[in-house]
Amino acid sequence: MTAPAHTPARPVPAAPAPAGPVLAEGRGPLSRAVVDALREGRAPALGTTAVLKADPWGEDLHLALYLLYELHYRGFAGVDDTLEWDPALLGLRRALEDRFLHALRTATAGAPETVEAAFGPLLVEPVDLSGSLSHYLETEGELWQLREYAALRSLYHLKEADPHAWVIPRLTGRAKAAMVAIEYDEFGAGHPGRIHARLFADLMDDLGLETAYGHYLEQAPAPLLATVNLMSLFGLHRALRGALVGHFACVEVTSSPGSRRLAKAMRRCGAGPAAEHFYAEHVEADAVHEQVVRHEVIGGLLADEPALEPDVAFGCAATILLEDRLAAHIRTAWEDGRSALRGAPAGTAS
Repeated sequence: MTAPAHTPARPVPAAPAPAGPVLAEGRGPLSRAVVDALREGRAPALGTTAVLKADPWGEDLHLALYLLYELHYRGFAGVDDTLEWDPALLGLRRALEDRFLHALRTATAGAPETVEAAFGPLLVEPVDLSGSLSHYLETEGELWQLREYAALRSLYHLKEADPHAWVIPRLTGRAKAAMVAIEYDEFGAGHPGRIHARLFADLMDDLGLETAYGHYLEQAPAPLLATVNLMSLFGLHRALRGALVGHFACVEVTSSPGSRRLAKAMRRCGAGPAAEHFYAEHVEADAVHEQVVRHEVIGGLLADEPALEPDVAFGCAATILLEDRLAAHIRTAWEDGRSALRGAPAGTAS
């Protein structure tokens, strides 16, 4: 049989890009290279060696990493969906992750390596709350500061629970069942209007803020981006499943006391019923979740894989480190009479 004459393969049309968040402008060579690559659908015009010169806590690295991670969530308006698995972009992302992860491990080198030592101090309310951002907002915060805080945290809370769901197929038995139970609550227990991300959007609406996913990316500083990048880093790597469980547990353990203070702050400042409800909901829900995540998720994981205990402790330590850095950034800005948002005068979150 004679082979058929060769005909050029018909090009496969690219999947239409969704109407998603708008790409931010770059803040340095790394993030500008990522933005240009995403807009033009090509490999980034920058080698991975350039990452070695970047500040691992800086604006440029964390925006670049955030943009690449966001391809695994909702993408961006005008950006081809298929770039999510582009080899050149993945190679750059790996280099950025390595730089960030090395900095995290270096900064937490003296932290506890057992679950008991890592989480024990978090189970006791500190006597001195002077360094607590939620305590400051509860007792002294003004409405404009609550608005700024909500605008910043929106990059986290409008995807709340999504990156933690990546750990579910990496767990078994007791740990998996408990994790799914908690996530079921986070996603509204079958009721779309009770999804925690939806409740946070309602909070933002009460505060007169834009509720669109990713709206405040341009105004989000590196310390905030780092907190979001952390859970994406842990969530996207099976090798870091223990760290993701540690991150999740740390969030749940510390959430209830902080949410109680923030609910009082919202009520004191007259932020609105939905604004107060978001945090009041977390006081009750996370008090239950804290017990389940410690005894069942962590307990089940370590019963199956005891060698992951240092990773769980590391996830907790890294979470505390970045939350403390973010709180310090916000407090310093406010004490200096500045906005904690990038490029905005105080009280102008919009």
